Amino acid sequence: PGDDELAERLDAVLAVIYLVFNEGYAASFGAELVRADLCAEAIRLGRLLVELLPAEPEPKGLLALMLLHDARRATRTDDDGAIVLLEDQDRSRWDRPKITEGAALVEQALHGRPPGQYAVQAAVAALHAQARSASATDWRQIAALYGVLMSIHPSPVVELNRAVAIAMADGLEHGLALLDTIHLPGYHLLPAARADLLRRLGRHTEAADAYRQALALVTNEAERRFLERRLAEVTRPAP
Repeated sequence: PGDDELAERLDAVLAVIYLVFNEGYAASFGAELVRADLCAEAIRLGRLLVELLPAEPEPKGLLALMLLHDARRATRTDDDGAIVLLEDQDRSRWDRPKITEGAALVEQALHGRPPGQYAVQAAVAALHAQARSASATDWRQIAALYGVLMSIHPSPVVELNRAVAIAMADGLEHGLALLDTIHLPGYHLLPAARADLLRRLGRHTEAADAYRQALALVTNEAERRFLERRLAEVTRPAP
């Protein structure tokens, strides 16, 4: 397209590439959580876009975001295909060259102009990827970045992520109160997030109800098995 058409087309192209990556990173349907072929294709297209538009920051932000997430791919499930949460993943197995490349691209994407949504999301992913341990994660900074993202690309999903970050930074009850103000019908991760905070608070009866709500909505079998295990944990009789 001509230069006068690039800006209009770029947002749609970025969105489609990110949708391809998301479907590979957390498949909507099927037995497996991850589809590596889709992740690889989205990253290939992201690299191509950066080459074609070297002066544009958002392609760099999107490529950074995908690389930083993909760096953890091998540790997101165990040998049986069961989900392993971020806090429990073996960080020594994360792909350090991808993290290094992604972090450098984040710096470029954030430099020189107001950041776009992909650059801010990549900055969040970089904080997760560069933390030495789950306990060392800078949740306060992550919550602040989600606040920035809300100002430039508001959505209930961003609100959900911000609420979880606030829960980890400022207290589970605070985050839970924020979750209860979010309306996301049909989105299983909202009741799943509520269930996790309730579980951490020891409110197991309420957590079980929230897990059942999430199970009624989930369509991926790996995620279903994970939620079923959590439900079994919170409904197991005390010894």
